[in-house]
Amino acid sequence: MKLGPYTLSSPVFLAPMAGITDKPFRQLCRQMGAGLVVSEMVTSEPHLRNSHKTRLRMDHKGEAGLISVQIAGTDPLKMAEAAQFNVTQGAHIIDINMGCPAKKVCNVAAGSALMKDEKKVAQILQAVVGAVDVPVTLKMRTGWDHENKNALNIAHIAEDCGIQMLSMHGRTRADAYKGEAEYETIARVKQQISIPLVANGDITSPHKAEQVMQLTGADAIMIGRGAQGQPWIFREINHYLKTNELLAPPGQQEMLQLIENHLNDLYHFYGENRGVQIARKHIGWYSQNCTAINDEQKKRFRKHINCIKEAAQQCNDVIAYFNQHLTIKKINGAIAA
Repeated sequence: MKLGPYTLSSPVFLAPMAGITDKPFRQLCRQMGAGLVVSEMVTSEPHLRNSHKTRLRMDHKGEAGLISVQIAGTDPLKMAEAAQFNVTQGAHIIDINMGCPAKKVCNVAAGSALMKDEKKVAQILQAVVGAVDVPVTLKMRTGWDHENKNALNIAHIAEDCGIQMLSMHGRTRADAYKGEAEYETIARVKQQISIPLVANGDITSPHKAEQVMQLTGADAIMIGRGAQGQPWIFREINHYLKTNELLAPPGQQEMLQLIENHLNDLYHFYGENRGVQIARKHIGWYSQNCTAINDEQKKRFRKHINCIKEAAQQCNDVIAYFNQHLTIKKINGAIAA
């Protein structure tokens, strides 16, 4: 599909996730076939740009491919300035966050809380689109709650304001991540707008990806939690959508190499101390692929890993343990390694 002047390599995207879609993870998912990767959300507050966390989130040095930066805030002028600033830092695409359900975001009327105020939505979208010459996209939900599903209204506002692509999570703000995503609202929106629409929510396998695209008519899909611990899901979905055949998951040696490279990238990006801490959650997700390990073994393994403070020891112990116990999950009948 096309997004402004850009042709995207596949219709399978990585969703923005705070604390997860950092540069090492984005690079890995792009390597695995993600057609677009979106950064962690960056605040629009200028006084926070020099904080260590925000500087890391805005670090795209050496990053290959299109750079899509998600910005969050409530003030139209500050959002416009944030868009301009991030374009000067290398962003090819600006994504506006109206999808995050986190309380600390919604409590300041940002993220999905903005969907409550359609007038403010229009002001923000107009300001950002008018401030930059790159494509501006919007990430949203189906509404504030089940009594207030106004996604169609927001979609029309977005199209009128010049937004060039919508990504929609199939839950309301009130749902957070509970229950199952519903796709009927996404389908209704897709039928009534002319800009590309991306479906998001509970897509964890090639079969589910195909099903969601058929149900919604979406131009693309966006993977969030489904990529945690299995970044090769992008490759598997791309293959299935093209051939209608399931691709076997990575073999043990390829998986071990991917994990080792990911951990080393985290240590390099964050520094040893912080890198070791950040790596722990990814190791936990990767361990879910170890079907040969029972829950008690996984618990002991995670406890051991969480006590390690040195990068070399953490990486060595992870690879040694996975080399002994790794049995890759079957996905929809694909043959496991």
